[in-house]
Amino acid sequence: MSKQPRIGRRRWYPRWPVRTAATFHRLRWPGTRRPVMRFEGRYNPKTLKRERVLKDKRSTWWVLGLAALFIFPVATGSSQLLSIATIALIYAAINVMWTLIIGTAGILSLASLATVGVGAFAATYFSVNYHFPWPIMLAIGTGFGLLLGFIVSLPVRRLDGMYYALLTLGVTQLLNDFVSQSSALGSGYNGSMLGADQIIPDTIKFARSGETLGFIAAFIVLLLALAVFRWVNGGRLGLTLRAASTSTEDESFVQALGVNIQRDRTMVFLIASAALGFIGGFYATYTGGASVNLFSLDQLLLLLAMLVIGGIGRAEGAVVGTVIVVTFTEWFSSWGPWRILIVGALMLASVLITRAGLFGTKNQFEEFRERRKALSRSSRSSRYSEYLPEEAPEIHDKQVIVDRSFERNLRIRLRGWITPEAIEEHRRKPLGQHSDHLERMLNYFRRTPLANKYAVWCDTPFERYRVVALSGQPGVPPRLVDDKIYGSLDEAYHAVFLRRVNDLSAST
Repeated sequence: MSKQPRIGRRRWYPRWPVRTAATFHRLRWPGTRRPVMRFEGRYNPKTLKRERVLKDKRSTWWVLGLAALFIFPVATGSSQLLSIATIALIYAAINVMWTLIIGTAGILSLASLATVGVGAFAATYFSVNYHFPWPIMLAIGTGFGLLLGFIVSLPVRRLDGMYYALLTLGVTQLLNDFVSQSSALGSGYNGSMLGADQIIPDTIKFARSGETLGFIAAFIVLLLALAVFRWVNGGRLGLTLRAASTSTEDESFVQALGVNIQRDRTMVFLIASAALGFIGGFYATYTGGASVNLFSLDQLLLLLAMLVIGGIGRAEGAVVGTVIVVTFTEWFSSWGPWRILIVGALMLASVLITRAGLFGTKNQFEEFRERRKALSRSSRSSRYSEYLPEEAPEIHDKQVIVDRSFERNLRIRLRGWITPEAIEEHRRKPLGQHSDHLERMLNYFRRTPLANKYAVWCDTPFERYRVVALSGQPGVPPRLVDDKIYGSLDEAYHAVFLRRVNDLSAST
């Protein structure tokens, strides 16, 4: 017996049997309405049992990806890889918060790295001069990040888009010049300020255990950044801003409901700025100081490349894009300036080829694949033909396939009954009893859907009648199909019958 080839494919979703008597409680992210894992109850027609299907597998991929990001650098035993991974985690946390500003709040700000720098320098200054320990440095960085975020958010109501981006870029350059020329901060040490309390003890700072401790601390900071992103993006603020970001009309509609869009955007901006200040404070505790490079334009453009490559507006894109760019710039440092050109080429390819970075290619490929499938199927099928074999696995309710096949066979049989005798019989007597074949055709025409269904429109009672096509939508009036006017109701009925017969004969 020959083995039949598989036609089409089904997407695999993890599924578990459920007890119908038990109540299933969804586990949601704290402070949001989003479930941790999106399950869907479904009836399995094969096993005749209820089951729970995991429809959204992104949470699973997140766990696997973060586990690999944590285990691989530690398991390799390479000090260089562990140091590069720590830097990547810090930059990834910065990019996640920047994604919250650009994607969720919709504010094109270029002062995110400057907020990190302000938090780092403020924490370092108080630690060096007042001997504050590293836990207090984290609080100081958070406070100064929030303060800078409040100052920078004031022009949001007056400036938007590229104008606001240029303003924040000017703020970054202004802070760069201030730190470089300030004797109390970094002018005496080439723009650097050192001597702050560190999260890694001096006894193990350059040992394997110290590198691992710094890596674990940076990983925790990334997890905190992801938690803040999920809390804001999946909560009321994120849902409201995403609903208003589709178009100007949607924003006007949301504002008409009493939602203050500007206030919500400012709130998201302040939360992200405080988190960026916290990351700056952690940077100071990890390196033992702060550097003016945090305000540099080339570092800002490098972080922007990370977002563009991974995908702007997506937390997973911010993390993966950061890992890719940091790998090229740090691991392949022996390549010199060529590694920067590679990053630029990746950024250019992402803009030209993909629609939303690396994590937008999946949806883009699926749209391309569905479009090609639709074109291929349209050349081999028509509106009333049977479903193609490769379409069957994609249809959950197989009764739809049976109905389509029955409809096709019925129309083929009705077309064979269209004869001049049947048309003449209907012309003589549009209403009343008819022959068996004509009665069957009329019953079929009567049960067709309302959309584009022909009907008689009475223009003047007992004098003028016209043929219209119904819209099938409440509140949408019917449309005239031609300019002909009929003097009697029987003539209008027969005109509708002729149009239906013509559509039945022309359909395939």
